[in-house]
Formats: sequence, C-alpha cells, structure tokens
Amino acid sequence: MSSDGWDERRGGHVVWTVIGTDIGPLLLAATREGLVNVVFHATDAVRDQALGRLASRLGTEPVQAPGSPLLAEAIRQVDAYLTGRRQDFDLPLDWSLISGFNRQVLRELAAGVPYGTVVGYGDLANRVGQPGAAQAVGAAMGANPLPVVVPCHRVVERDGGIGGFGGGLETKRRLLALEGVLPQPLF
Repeated sequence: MSSDGWDERRGGHVVWTVIGTDIGPLLLAATREGLVNVVFHATDAVRDQALGRLASRLGTEPVQAPGSPLLAEAIRQVDAYLTGRRQDFDLPLDWSLISGFNRQVLRELAAGVPYGTVVGYGDLANRVGQPGAAQAVGAAMGANPLPVVVPCHRVVERDGGIGGFGGGLETKRRLLALEGVLPQPLF
C-alpha cells in the first residue's frame, strides 16, 4: 500500500477520514479522481452507514486514511471555508455517485451560484433548461453526495423559505449565516 492509502493490487478504492467542525463531524471520502463524498453528522453509526453505501456503490471497501494526500487539500479547504477564510472550493471532484439530471443540476449549482448568494429551486431548474422541474431540483439537492463543496445549502424556496437540507435546517442556517445570507445567530 502506498503512502496515500492506495493499494494498487486492489484496483481503485476510496480513502476517508472524519474531521471535527463547528457544524459537527464531517466524513470526507476521496478517490484518485477527487473528493467523492461529504457526509454530515458523521458519528460512528452515520459513518458506518455511509461507508457501507460507498462500498456498495463503488465496489470496494473504503480505507481510513486521514493522512492521505488524496484528502489533504479537501480537509484544508473545507476547514478554511467553515472558519470564514475561504469562499470557494478548487478541488477535483469525483461525480461517480450521481448521474443524469441530478449531476447536471449539481454541476450548474457548483459553477453558477457563488458564495453569499442563493437561488430558488425553480430558477435552478430554468438554468438547466428544465422549467417546471423545481421538485426534481429539490430531489437532486437531497441526492447531493458533496454537500458544502457543491453548495446545496444555497438553494431556497421561491417565497423566501429556507427549504429542506439533508444536513438539517440548523446546519443550513449556519452555512447561510457564514456566507452572510442570513444574520449570525446570537448564541
């Protein structure tokens, strides 16, 4: 096995670690292609479930490798973002956990909705040439394997409601407050 956690004899696989953040523990997983998964609230049970899903979807057992160079830049950039020292991500992403319409929507979101802004579900549907597909955009946000980095927290309801969020509404509020879209909580 190489220093990055890669075992050439086993073919491609996934390295992962859990990092502590102000929004709770985050699981970060990467392949040689790039960051493949970010999971909120990565307690032992959530982590084990996420790793099982990754093994099933990618056909290989994820390897814990907190020191892997494959994860180092993602760890640095996520930490910098969550501590207010970074406004965007410049990471290679592995999109293999998402396809079709969902991938199209998430790529548009990542490229076209910058830090400190929000977009409505219907507006995002229009951007990908699918007017009337607001609910499908909501489903794509729920299927996002790369939350925070692919900023599904920036997608809100047309009437000004915050909308849903796989990481929980409090986490969404905190991320939007970090970006200045919502006021910071008093405590």
